[in-house]
Amino acid sequence: MAVLGCIYLHLGKKRDDKQIKSNEEKNVLSQWKRPALVKGPLGVVSWIELTFFTMFLALLIWSFGTYLQIGFEQITPKAAAKSGEKVWEMKLESSALRLGLVGNIVLAFLFFPVARGSSILPLFGLTSESSIKYHIWLGHIVMTLFTAHGLCYIIYWAATGELSEMVKWEKTGVSNIAGELTLLAGLAMWATTFPQIRRKFFELFFYTHYLYIVFVVFFVFHVGIAYSCIMLPNLYLFMIDRYLRFLQSRQNVRMLSSRLLPCETVELNFSKSPELEYSTTSILFINVPSISKLQWHPFTITSNSSLEPEKLSIVIKKEGSWSHKLYDILSTPSTVERLNMAVEGPYGPSSSTHYLRHDTLVMVSGGSGITPFFSIIREIIFLSTAMNRKTPKIFLVSVFKNSADLTMLDLLLPITGSPSDISRAQLQIEAYVTREKQPNMDNNKNLIRTIWFKPNTSDQSVSAILGCNYWLWLGAIISCSFIIYLILMGIITRYYIYPIDHNTNKIFASAPRAAICMLLICISIAMTASAVVLKNKNRNAMEAKQIQNMDAPSPMTSPGSWFHNADRELESLPQQSLVQATNIHYGSRPDLKKILFECEGSSIGAFVAGPKQMRHDVATICASGLANNLHFESISFSW
Repeated sequence: MAVLGCIYLHLGKKRDDKQIKSNEEKNVLSQWKRPALVKGPLGVVSWIELTFFTMFLALLIWSFGTYLQIGFEQITPKAAAKSGEKVWEMKLESSALRLGLVGNIVLAFLFFPVARGSSILPLFGLTSESSIKYHIWLGHIVMTLFTAHGLCYIIYWAATGELSEMVKWEKTGVSNIAGELTLLAGLAMWATTFPQIRRKFFELFFYTHYLYIVFVVFFVFHVGIAYSCIMLPNLYLFMIDRYLRFLQSRQNVRMLSSRLLPCETVELNFSKSPELEYSTTSILFINVPSISKLQWHPFTITSNSSLEPEKLSIVIKKEGSWSHKLYDILSTPSTVERLNMAVEGPYGPSSSTHYLRHDTLVMVSGGSGITPFFSIIREIIFLSTAMNRKTPKIFLVSVFKNSADLTMLDLLLPITGSPSDISRAQLQIEAYVTREKQPNMDNNKNLIRTIWFKPNTSDQSVSAILGCNYWLWLGAIISCSFIIYLILMGIITRYYIYPIDHNTNKIFASAPRAAICMLLICISIAMTASAVVLKNKNRNAMEAKQIQNMDAPSPMTSPGSWFHNADRELESLPQQSLVQATNIHYGSRPDLKKILFECEGSSIGAFVAGPKQMRHDVATICASGLANNLHFESISFSW
């Protein structure tokens, strides 16, 4: 399925993905994509998500009920007397076993949502960042089942006086110690995933999650390699994705410049391979070794590959401890000549223009939540000017705390590559400053500062790890690596395991068999993926030699001053149009219900990115049914 998905997605790139879907298809899907649940433990859930989630729970309940029925039919007073146990003890053991079996069903889906570059998610119109919540749901379910599975067995052993079973590692059967280590690793990860702990102690959550390696390895030792194959597909695809990410992250990327805003926000600009194309709202994971060698943080790409073919940009707000350290490094009085940085990605939706099906786009943002909309606005500017395409009207509603945050609007347009006339984009901006009653003229003193970085011959431009034919190469890695694994496993089974075991499964220990299989899977993936990456790396190395020295002075004025009526030395026609299209409201909040209901058009795309309460408010308005032309879409990175 993953290989066929790669072929489908590759062929899809050859087609014109900028075509608008038919009204019939649009109306059918839009009804199912409406929010069904807004508030609750699941967050904002559409009717499609609620339907599949209900079906999945029904599958688990039916499976557990059927397992129990079959197991309990064999438990009779006569059978209990024969075994020397009580009926309830035998039923408890049977229930414990069945809980583990049902947990394995959930485990079979657990890694699909976190394989960022897999073809499975885009095949169903999903993205890695939007699918994280499915991983969270599945994680809670699987740990609930596995915890109940372990507790029931402990109670059973205590009741029957067989607590010594807890320290047994069977040679050819189920290893109880391995299962307990699996459960302990899972509980450690589970404890740090709850929002109260994850948000307050993010680093603890981040580092604890590396225990998934311990969890998977000892799970295989616990149940054996044969039964572990139930989770092999999603784990195999995740391992390929994880290894490709590892290879991409080994190389430092070429940083061009950074722009520091008065609102303690920084824009980082990277050199990009012209062949790299990415969709709007794509994300890039970055790592700064001087801050932390293990921490990776996702950020929305604000640049547009059509307007800026050789540059990629992201915006980072100074909020957490990691971003505080990064901002402090860039804002130090001493000149920052170079900053080592590694990236993974970009990752994004398969189609970059799905929003063209709407007549009007209402983009509601709070604070740094405006950044996902930069790439959409730039794409629409490109389509309406360079491509002369019909594009939807854009109504951007931005809520900021202070007037200094208004300089975020300066990042709507790139430094270079912006068309001279952006009026055809039909852009209207309504900015709200909630904590100030009038403009703060002191912000004139804090203008945008640009820092240019010196190049290094070892740095490379940001490029796709598998080149421009990413999906074809990924399909080749998946299929070839698995074929190599089957061949290697067949050779070892025939000439090493079979002479010892003779297919009895009672002589050759299950732990070495499982270790051999896991090792061969890793070898097969590493061999195939490394060969493909090396082939594409030679091409990227030639591009790296073309990096030129781009030393330049650091301008001390910027378009940010225009929103404070200050210096206008750098004023240009695109920025003039941007200023004219902007209305600023001080000391008030937007009336979202009024704004959304007054929009005209048969299809209104209500996009929201910002605080949780803001997303809930927009989702509630769209789910009310008072306006059938509202179509909700949330862009959230709150995981």
